[in-house]
Amino acid sequence: MAIVKVKICGLTNVDDALAAVDMGADLIGFNFYKPSPRYIHPDKALKIMDKLPTFVDTVGVFVNPDADELKDMVNRGFLNWIQLHGDETPEFCESLHWLNVRVIKVIRIKTHDQLDQADKFAADAILLDTFSSTVYGGTGKTFDWSWIGHINNRIFLAGGITPDSAVAAIEVGVYGIDICSGIESEPGKKDHKKMKKLFHNIRYIRD
Repeated sequence: MAIVKVKICGLTNVDDALAAVDMGADLIGFNFYKPSPRYIHPDKALKIMDKLPTFVDTVGVFVNPDADELKDMVNRGFLNWIQLHGDETPEFCESLHWLNVRVIKVIRIKTHDQLDQADKFAADAILLDTFSSTVYGGTGKTFDWSWIGHINNRIFLAGGITPDSAVAAIEVGVYGIDICSGIESEPGKKDHKKMKKLFHNIRYIRD
């Protein structure tokens, strides 16, 4: 089995970010959507990113941004990926090819046929999350992972993944898993014991 990527998202402080990296995270995500309880100001996020090793990718999470907002954040440096977690169109994603950054487009899954949307987006990866009518991500809820079939792109799987369910998520055959609420003590604050359990549980399956 190929080594699956592990993305730890919703970081708001340097201690959690460095702990995630030390335990084995491949990508660290920062939420720039102001209504989110995990929102972090860009200036604070950049200070945390400056302390991370260069082999770890950084991801900026946005919801329905405009191109100027993305351009401003990318030009500030440090971001390797931008994650579009809202209702962005395939045309909008296509328009971002000039940015020197990779793009993750999120599809929030409620019904099986929504998976067909994945091939419509010109993105570097697709992230499948659970649909909610009230929030964009961080719901702690899963959708039916058996729905995931052949999608012509890298797939990150999110939505209610916990230390106990992480192995099952990896065994779906995705490129990476995205964990946020499943390893928190409260929104924006990671539980280091849960993170340690997560990486312990997946250590052998990643080798």
